[in-house]
Amino acid sequence: MNDLPVLLRALREPAAMAAFDERDWDLLLRQASAAKLGATLGLLAEEHGVLAALPARARRRLGWERTVWERHLDAVRFELRQVQRALAATGLPLILLKGTAYAAADLPAAAGRLFSDIDILVPKERLADVESALMLHGWAGTHHDEYDQRYYREWMHELPPLQHMRRSSVIDVHHAILPETAAVRPDPARLRAAARPIPGMDGVSTLAPCDMVLHSAAHLFSEGEYHHGLRDLFDLHRLLCHFGAQAGFWSALPARAQELQLARPLFYALRYCTRLLGTPVPAAVLAQARAGSPGTALLALMDALFGRALLPPHPSCADAFDGATRAALYIRGNWLRMPPLMLSRHLFHKAFLSPKAEPAN
Repeated sequence: MNDLPVLLRALREPAAMAAFDERDWDLLLRQASAAKLGATLGLLAEEHGVLAALPARARRRLGWERTVWERHLDAVRFELRQVQRALAATGLPLILLKGTAYAAADLPAAAGRLFSDIDILVPKERLADVESALMLHGWAGTHHDEYDQRYYREWMHELPPLQHMRRSSVIDVHHAILPETAAVRPDPARLRAAARPIPGMDGVSTLAPCDMVLHSAAHLFSEGEYHHGLRDLFDLHRLLCHFGAQAGFWSALPARAQELQLARPLFYALRYCTRLLGTPVPAAVLAQARAGSPGTALLALMDALFGRALLPPHPSCADAFDGATRAALYIRGNWLRMPPLMLSRHLFHKAFLSPKAEPAN
């Protein structure tokens, strides 16, 4: 385990942080900052009773990170109330996704987690009603280019992001969890039907436990950019640890993955969570998840790619193949979203035809 980056060692065994020296902490804080896991690190140290044993400089830094996270959480809760108010007239249940869901449901995955937008899931046939309601309450579209509008509205699984004109908060309105043009398209009606209400939040729900894990896995392992790869993998780790203590979760997870056509993302999620973070997954579940494994040659390639991309995004974790890895995963992410001809047109348009942002003064 000593061959792992110091941040991974801390995430796997938080109590081990008490034995880190000044040099370890200097690198650990830099890796955690790059991975957006600084507040998470401090909360883990507190949870495992080692915060007082840390160097004073580390305690100060982690305390500052925690304060930022707590203020972020207050802002998220405020924004959720505004979204509830805006969408009340639609009569739709508010189904939250990703970081917003973790925070609202007070899941362990929310501890220390920062995120930039609020993600919600609504029926596709009600997108216009939801967009109109949000616009009436101050949110407006951020992508005005005609091609971008078509890209989102016809091909993707969400509306163009909506940003509040005064508070700058951003909402992503999803009608599915993967793009319309992807080869794999889990039925969003099944996800909505299984959603669970959040106690104490009338009309607000999250995806069911298995679906929350599978959505996180699908999002991470169909991405094209991995700046937050380790943070998202740690989300999966904490979701699996939390829900894994519930009766019936482990037996239901592989079956639900097959039902939603997400056996491949689940396989990758369990493989890299156990390898990098030591997530305790029952051997029987790992064996069942192998149904989603790619062939031997492709798996070796993905191990090489994800084995780099899921490390802390810090120069201390990079090697000579880092640039090639990220380029390959960017191409793969787009390949998974679109058929070849559409992808070629899309990349050409974005490279040569889309309006370029003017340089800042």
